[in-house]
Amino acid sequence: MNRRVVITGIGVRAPGGSGVKEFWDLLTAGRTATRAISFFDASPFRSRIAGEVDFHPEAEGLTPREIRRMDRATRFAVACTREAVADSELAFGAIDPHRVGVSLGSAVAAATSLENEYLVMSDRGRDWVVDPDYLSPHMFDHLSPGIMPAEVAWAAGAEGPVTMVSDGCTSGLDAVGYAVQLIREGSADVMITGATDTPISPIVLACFDAIKATTNRNDDPEHASRPFDASRNGFVLAEGSAMFVLEEYGSALARGATVYAEITGYATRCNAYHMTGLKKDGREMAEAIQVALDESRIDPTTVDYVNAHGSGTKQNDRHETAAFKRSLGQHAYDVPVSSIKSMVGHSLGAIGSIEIAASALAIKHNVVPPTANLHTPDPECDLDYVPLHARAQRVDTVLTVGSGFGGFQSAMVLRAPGGATP
Repeated sequence: MNRRVVITGIGVRAPGGSGVKEFWDLLTAGRTATRAISFFDASPFRSRIAGEVDFHPEAEGLTPREIRRMDRATRFAVACTREAVADSELAFGAIDPHRVGVSLGSAVAAATSLENEYLVMSDRGRDWVVDPDYLSPHMFDHLSPGIMPAEVAWAAGAEGPVTMVSDGCTSGLDAVGYAVQLIREGSADVMITGATDTPISPIVLACFDAIKATTNRNDDPEHASRPFDASRNGFVLAEGSAMFVLEEYGSALARGATVYAEITGYATRCNAYHMTGLKKDGREMAEAIQVALDESRIDPTTVDYVNAHGSGTKQNDRHETAAFKRSLGQHAYDVPVSSIKSMVGHSLGAIGSIEIAASALAIKHNVVPPTANLHTPDPECDLDYVPLHARAQRVDTVLTVGSGFGGFQSAMVLRAPGGATP
């Protein structure tokens, strides 16, 4: 069995807006949503800027009990799930719940709540032995990442396979890739899938400060994230979530669903080389791209747009450029490439799903989002990185990629609905 899989519902919570429309409006306008951190006093840190989401759980319809027990990242995922389910117009009550599954990605899971609870129990780190009398009754919910997809399953009434995927910054791509495989093999008919992360906390900030992966351009937050630019000096940490309803193509067609895109190929590789280092030749990412294209049964020249990882670190952008040249050949110089992290920052495990949303919307609207803040391209990044302004053009096939600590490299191909069976 090798069934076709399509996206019929999308929900997004990202910096600069709430919901799919505001997200897409921000991208196509080339606006940036990075700013000085407001969640806590960031003055002690090297990097003091982030992509924060203006999220109000009560306005999202979450009850006081849901708000109490859920970590911020889980709230994001549930809110996005509800948006995606409504967008799909799928009658979930008429589906066997055992045929509906969940695959959720996250890099740091409930890190925000865990840090907050530690601060309370240790009296802000004063006490080496923490006081269990101050233990939250919901600590288990924060310690167990599996609670997050369970909450999504409860929100959607899904009683089929429920999985948590956590492999760093490719989690958002890999969770969706796994969901696609479950539908293709017949283990599920519908999947709720995507990723969520809310890593803007002192401990996460300190970790990236230590390895100087984030930018210290604190005096200019709006222009601090500048992938592929010669002056880039690290990424901007962010938070966010994107969730999707995936269905078997024939069923979606039969019910007259709006189909954003078909997911025709996916692959992931690991370089088994270094926790944070990348080889200059981009071989592992190129291998993932090639396998995803082969699975889609398409030639590299049919790719209309590449949604890059584009984190804004010197190492990643050069590695990725090499991977595109290695996998796409001469077409790498002709196809538009862009990084939406220039506008919404890098939300770790969530960003892969947010970029899938951007890719599907690029197909729907025939618009390539820009790379904001790209004024002086790095000579070693010599491809068409769509600087500053969105570009209207026909977009039938999108390649979206991700790269993560641990050596993970993932690639996915999305195509306009209605094409021939691959």
